[in-house]
Amino acid sequence: MVPRTTNPAIVKPKAESHALDVQPGPVTLSIDIGGSGIKAMLLDARGKPISARERIVTPAVATPSAVLRALEELRARLAGFDRVSVGFPGVVKHGVTFAAFNLHPKWVDFPLEQELEKRWKKPVGVANDAAVQGYGAVKGHGVELILTLGTGMGSAIFADGKLCPGLELGHHPWREKTYEDYLGRRGLDKYGKKQWNKRLEEAIEQTAATFNWDHLYLGGGNTKKINFKLPKNVSIVSNEEGILGGVKLWRE
Repeated sequence: MVPRTTNPAIVKPKAESHALDVQPGPVTLSIDIGGSGIKAMLLDARGKPISARERIVTPAVATPSAVLRALEELRARLAGFDRVSVGFPGVVKHGVTFAAFNLHPKWVDFPLEQELEKRWKKPVGVANDAAVQGYGAVKGHGVELILTLGTGMGSAIFADGKLCPGLELGHHPWREKTYEDYLGRRGLDKYGKKQWNKRLEEAIEQTAATFNWDHLYLGGGNTKKINFKLPKNVSIVSNEEGILGGVKLWRE
């Protein structure tokens, strides 16, 4: 086990002024759909913010129609984009959502990418939200794993900067239940902060033994509850990476 401290290091995007330094090229509307909030921001061709980050609360009953209404509200606030990137909290293949464990069962087999392209008349790319956040965080060297700790637990793994799609570690059996049962919000509420931190330490060790990752990134709102010192090859990434990775999604 690693020694405890109350000051884990946080990797934050650099604070810069982009008003006079916009990279020519397509403007991306980058959207991060979460279990508690939906965020959006305009990015230039380098992936740098050129608007404020907008946020609305995820609908309590988060059916596709309810979330689409929320997305229309965000789109109205952020005009002037050329393409769209969406991070979705569930399994996504070829722009179709196959599961959304923390939203609603109606997301099974929903053509989200096609639906947004039809509505907004722009190219749209949809991927798992942890994958998009990973695009914003990874350095492109070796095996890099990202775990997002929020309403559920998202995951994505990269090899030399290339996404290996389809990883849903949160629902993989671990201990008596699954990773998400212990490390998602349900686990935090049920077992408390002390036990949640203990399980997270164990999960770091277990995933290192399973994937032999070179670096692990931890994202999501519950990273602020981490109270132990992280190993040197583990770092916390800002929630904004879930939006800033939207441009890199198009490079793939």
